[in-house]
Amino acid sequence: AVDGERLVAPAPPASPGRRRALRPGALTPYALLTPALIVLAVITGWPLVQLIVMSFQEFGRAQVFGAPPEFIGLANYVGILTDPQFWQVLSRALLFAAVCVVVTMVLGILIALLMRRLGVVIRTLVSIGLLLAWAMPPLSATIVWGWIFDTQYGVLNQVLSQVLGLEQFTGHSWLIEPLSFFFVAPIIIVWGAIPFVAFTVYAGLTQVPDKVLEAAQLDGAGAAQRFLLVIVPFIRPILVVVTILQVIWDLRVFTQIYALQSIGGLAEQTNTLGVYIYRVSLGAGDFGVGGAISVIVVLLLVALSIFYVRRNLREESL
Repeated sequence: AVDGERLVAPAPPASPGRRRALRPGALTPYALLTPALIVLAVITGWPLVQLIVMSFQEFGRAQVFGAPPEFIGLANYVGILTDPQFWQVLSRALLFAAVCVVVTMVLGILIALLMRRLGVVIRTLVSIGLLLAWAMPPLSATIVWGWIFDTQYGVLNQVLSQVLGLEQFTGHSWLIEPLSFFFVAPIIIVWGAIPFVAFTVYAGLTQVPDKVLEAAQLDGAGAAQRFLLVIVPFIRPILVVVTILQVIWDLRVFTQIYALQSIGGLAEQTNTLGVYIYRVSLGAGDFGVGGAISVIVVLLLVALSIFYVRRNLREESL
């Protein structure tokens, strides 16, 4: 090529293996995330690696006091997967979590929709009440609810027997039977989880354009149609994330179940996964089996999370 009076050689074609120059600031996001990733790897990654290693070992009380652990391969996993009690606890935990998640999501969404229609003063009072419930520690909340369902002095038994005249509830024990135990436990867990769902969904509802809702209403869409066809598509990512978090939290719930068992429940018939792992590890002193159960629970939660996320991404791509 000719540039004025000088001959300019054409630029050689870029070789396929040559890397393109990075844009200025391209590495900035990775640099900002690196400290957090390092802290996360140290706090979460290293204990997880130790848990996985322990699940392949015979690790009991002797190993706690210094005896070397023995590598036994998949023996812990085989023992767990062939134990009928584990499958009973797993099915009980899955059913319990499903009930808690459905009730929590329904009530949380309804409260969020209600907060959108309330005035400033009433909405502030409702928000304060939700924050107080959310801020209460799970153990303290369980103790208070335990007083409400107490056999002799519980408020619920007094109201049912003295006010409503239902004498069969005089001195009724709500925690001694598994069926009534799992009537009380979801109430406590849902009560503590509703504020998070309500606040999160309400924050998502504030991003739904009012003009879109008004246009749908002018087109004749009812309240249910506006919610399902207009609001849900806008807040679907939020609903998916909140649902995943609720599934994870309700599957590994520990404090409420353990505290209710201490108040008066039968542990063997009311164990969920979190309490079962605790009793196998610290109660029976078999940390290797407890680690194997924990790894199985982690894999189950990861599989559920991947399923929900992939489903949400597939729906968004349509």
